[in-house]
Amino acid sequence: MSTPPQPPSQPPQQPERQPEQPSDAPAQPTAYPYPHPQSPGGQPFYAQPTLVGQPGPSANPYLQQPPYAPGGVPPASGGAGGAGRAVLWAVVGALVASAAWAAGVFLIAGRGADAELSGYTAPSNLCTSADYSTFQDEYPEADDDPVHNELEHEALDESYCSLGLKKTGSTYSDAYLSLELGLHKKTDPAPEFTARWKNYGSSHTEYDVDTVTGIGDEAYLISQDSTDSSDSGSMDVTIAVRDGWVTYTMNFNIYLTSYDEDQDPPTLDEVTDWLKKDAEASLEELKG
Repeated sequence: MSTPPQPPSQPPQQPERQPEQPSDAPAQPTAYPYPHPQSPGGQPFYAQPTLVGQPGPSANPYLQQPPYAPGGVPPASGGAGGAGRAVLWAVVGALVASAAWAAGVFLIAGRGADAELSGYTAPSNLCTSADYSTFQDEYPEADDDPVHNELEHEALDESYCSLGLKKTGSTYSDAYLSLELGLHKKTDPAPEFTARWKNYGSSHTEYDVDTVTGIGDEAYLISQDSTDSSDSGSMDVTIAVRDGWVTYTMNFNIYLTSYDEDQDPPTLDEVTDWLKKDAEASLEELKG
């Protein structure tokens, strides 16, 4: 009886290696910090090193926690979550402090000082509300058509007047006078007022600037006079006054070409005196 053919022989199967379970005992430190290439588990030499007191290489390396919290701060005695809570509270504290600082800056920045208007009002027609009576001895003829306008805004109220001054018998204006009143309701005009008028001579080299006392909180007289040096000379004089958050200017100018040969223009001292008196009187009337 013949022996039935046998199937081709196959290499014997190796028993399936079961993953090693981590020992409950902590790993022992060695001089070489990385596992041997042929160490149990079959991991190559570049595998994740085993940390003392941590699960062995068979555990998921991405689920392992570092022995210390970020920044090298050891965990709190309550466990690894203590460091996380400490970091969280630090972040929350920083955010609260930042929010409080921002709120304080906002409140301080939004708490502007109240406008110091001292009862001043901006009239619709400054030409009939301001005082320029001291000029009327020299220029008694009234202007038939003075120019005036008014601005009313939540930040600024402003009134303006421009008129011609005539000597007796003159058909045309011999001199000109302009007035301007500003009620600054949102911003203190003091710094810009000082910069503009006190330093006027820096940008206008032919003008002289003098400080005027006794009118408002701050006042300057700005003048240019060439009437003595030329038959075609001119005179330009301005008084600028700041009283709190209110500004007021009066400007006078003449041209010798508009005067007859037998007429003499007023002197600079006379015009300066007129402007000071009328500016002070006008502010008293506009204050109500």
